[in-house]
Amino acid sequence: MSRRKLAIVTTHPVQYYAPVFRALAESAEIDPRVFYTWSQAEDPRMFDAGFGVTVAWDVPLRAGYAHQFVANRAKHPGPDRFSGIRNPTLIAEIEAWGAEAVLVYGWNKLAHLQALRHFKSRVPVFFRGDSTLLDPRSPWRSALRRVFLGWVYRHVDVAIAVGSHSRDYFAWCGLPAQRIAIAAHSVDSLRFARDLPEHAAAAARWREELAIPSEAIVVLFAGKLQAKKAPQLLLDAFCELQGSREPPARGHLVFVGHGELEQALRARASGRKDVHFLPFQNQSLMPAVYRLADLFVLPSQGPGETWGLALNEAIASGRAVVASSRVGGARDLISPGINGWIFAAGAGDELVSVLRTAFGMGQAGLRHMGAAARRQSVEWSSEACASRIAAIVSRYCSARRTRLDSPGWEF
Repeated sequence: MSRRKLAIVTTHPVQYYAPVFRALAESAEIDPRVFYTWSQAEDPRMFDAGFGVTVAWDVPLRAGYAHQFVANRAKHPGPDRFSGIRNPTLIAEIEAWGAEAVLVYGWNKLAHLQALRHFKSRVPVFFRGDSTLLDPRSPWRSALRRVFLGWVYRHVDVAIAVGSHSRDYFAWCGLPAQRIAIAAHSVDSLRFARDLPEHAAAAARWREELAIPSEAIVVLFAGKLQAKKAPQLLLDAFCELQGSREPPARGHLVFVGHGELEQALRARASGRKDVHFLPFQNQSLMPAVYRLADLFVLPSQGPGETWGLALNEAIASGRAVVASSRVGGARDLISPGINGWIFAAGAGDELVSVLRTAFGMGQAGLRHMGAAARRQSVEWSSEACASRIAAIVSRYCSARRTRLDSPGWEF
């Protein structure tokens, strides 16, 4: 049986998606080709506004799968605005390739929305998105948003949600259950799970440079130091715990990354020998970063923390994790008391309580939870995600003539 040609429309190479595309390319069912719409990103060096640095990822983002950059003719190009992605030749290039199905990542780019509208009823149209209902909105804004999104998703045959919160969002937008499938958000779990000697050596070197005793529990925050991520909440909770009359154990807090809150955080931690800052680390060193820690914390309060892929990386690295209730992936990734904990977003007292519980388990207890996390991470691998997408596309395309509301239909 020939492989079905699937055109994938997304803005630019991303370290989380490239492994999925490579795995899809090895599928027996799907022949994928990625159409990148932000052609300016063909230069691998990009300024990341969140980190405040120019980044050229040091893991392969374009190898192992077919792709092409489509000329972006936007007056002010960029993926951060609707009009910043304008590709007059996108539809023609997809059709010239002979796509039998189309998968679009995100509708809020002009060219992407045009592709959804054009291909609907011509070939099966799939959509991939990670929006949630976690961030509060006023009733009138929610009502207007729901009407508009209902119109957008009328141009989609099947929405592929990244998790439970994403599935709930598509249902809220009016999509029936039969048109919603799930292929969970993923990272290259195998790369993070691999215990290489150089990763252990790098982690040990950092501990020595930061003067962290081997028996001390290390809490890690790795990401953009911005208000959305709420790193100051973690700093305050850690300091409160360590400053209490009877802390369960002595620990150290390490921030890895840059962002607009960095100077304020450094000022707040001034004089403390148990709070440390490391600069942005590229992808090849991130497995070592997680191995520096006993516990990873993502305290985000949003808006817009639709998943939190650092959680995937941490659990694949065998670390216990803590996340706030505003982190979209926490609901799916964290089994409370087994591989980590969830606390109410913005509730510093709850975070202190969770940290107290975690510290009370000691390094051995946290390592046990980390081992459970690593075992679960296979469910969130790039290979698992690609396999699921391939199955969804193949099953729908094979059964297009069957009514989706027929008894027993499910993805």
